[in-house]
Amino acid sequence: MPKPTIDYSKCDNCGKCVEICPMSVYGKEGGKVIVKNPEKCLGCRACEVQCPNEAIKVSD
Repeated sequence: MPKPTIDYSKCDNCGKCVEICPMSVYGKEGGKVIVKNPEKCLGCRACEVQCPNEAIKVSD
């Protein structure tokens, strides 16, 4: 099962992952991007590609 994680030392909370994820894995809470529904991750890695700061990793 794919496991998405956010490196908050790199994340600037731009929300591109929230917009690009087809499964709504990410969300915003208090202005901060969070992994809201990790169980829905398909492992497509669109979020990794879209993240301008390389803050997201999806491990298998």
